[in-house]
Amino acid sequence: MKLFKEFKEFAVKGNMMDMAIGIIIGASFNKVIDVLVKKVMIPPLSLMTNGINFQDKRIILRDALTDNSGAIITNEIAIGYGALGEALLDFAIIGFTIFIVVKFMNRLRNKAQDTKDVTVETPKDIQLLTDLTELLQEQNNLLKARIKK
Repeated sequence: MKLFKEFKEFAVKGNMMDMAIGIIIGASFNKVIDVLVKKVMIPPLSLMTNGINFQDKRIILRDALTDNSGAIITNEIAIGYGALGEALLDFAIIGFTIFIVVKFMNRLRNKAQDTKDVTVETPKDIQLLTDLTELLQEQNNLLKARIKK
C-alpha cells in the first residue's frame, strides 16, 4: 500500500504528466526533424553532388547470393554509412534546437526570478523570500541601532 500511495503522490504532483507531455512532444519533434532532414535538406545536397542519394550509400561487405532462378539465397551484408550521416544530421539539428529552447527558457526563468525587474510579475515564492529578506535586514538594522545606544 505504501508503494501505491507514493505512486499516487508522484502522479498527482504532476511529475508523471510533465514527463508524458515531454515524451509526446519529443516524439512529434523527432518526426518533424526527420522530415526536415530527409525531404528538405538531403535533396539539395543530393542535387549538389550530381544526384547522389546519401541514404543508399553503403560499404558492401558481402554481396547477396542468388540461385539460377534469381531467388536470394543469402542477403547482402553492408555498412550503411549514408543512413548514419542522416542520423548524425538529425542529431545535430535536434541538439541545436534543444540548446536554443533551453537557453530561451533559462532567460525567461532568470528574468522572472529577478525581483527588481518590474516588467515581469515575480512568482509568489520568490516574492515571499524577498519580503522575508527585507524584513530580516530591517530587524537587524533596528537591533544594531539599539546596541549602539
